[in-house]
Amino acid sequence: MCVLLQNPPLPTNSTNLKKIKLSLNIIFLFLVVMNVITIEDYKSTYWPKLDSAIDQLLTQSPGDYIPISYEQIYSCVYKCVCQQHSEQMYSDLIKKITNHLERVSKELQASPPDLYIERFNVALGQYMGALQSIVPLFIYMNKFYIETKLNRDLKDDLIKLFTEHVAEKHIYNLMPLLLEAQSTPFQITPSTMANIVKGLYTLRPEWVQMAPALFSKFIPNILPPAVESELQEYAAQDQKLQRELMQNGFTR
Repeated sequence: MCVLLQNPPLPTNSTNLKKIKLSLNIIFLFLVVMNVITIEDYKSTYWPKLDSAIDQLLTQSPGDYIPISYEQIYSCVYKCVCQQHSEQMYSDLIKKITNHLERVSKELQASPPDLYIERFNVALGQYMGALQSIVPLFIYMNKFYIETKLNRDLKDDLIKLFTEHVAEKHIYNLMPLLLEAQSTPFQITPSTMANIVKGLYTLRPEWVQMAPALFSKFIPNILPPAVESELQEYAAQDQKLQRELMQNGFTR
């Protein structure tokens, strides 16, 4: 049974008031100290949880079940930001993802030509899918550190990492294969071609200049408007495509 007791009257003399204020200050400082996350706490407890979650998100396949608590990870990030560990956390995140992308790049370099396009597509799709979870989990770090102190955005920074550590290293091997596949119907699926071309355009729009005709098939308004003198050429290209479709068993 809970019994409510009447509080005794507070002392009114100045000496007792000072003692009460001192006691309250001590209690407050105790509570603050109890909730402090030291750099050692961050490294031994908080970052390992984040590191493990990021690993799983970066390597998941579509439809995979990820056994992590998004609420717990979100809470870890929030606490670390509040305890002034944003700079260290951002540095650790960038280093973690950079190391992952360097491994991805090496795996792509070892791919045979007939699997190169498909593996690049998987790497690009897997990474962009992971960002859809990673960026929201670090929203507090993005808002209170990256945007305010670095004047940047976390998603932009992470996309730039893929551009620098994967796409830039493979674009000159990838583009000739894409052009060859474009001229050989059904060598790769249209969805794979569309995903890669649109992804490359997102990473670096100026790559359009490497293959304007290819990019124009998937990105609107890339080429200048057609003029009447080019209509016969477009019609010839269309007839060629129809013949290729019929040769591969497709009928009108």
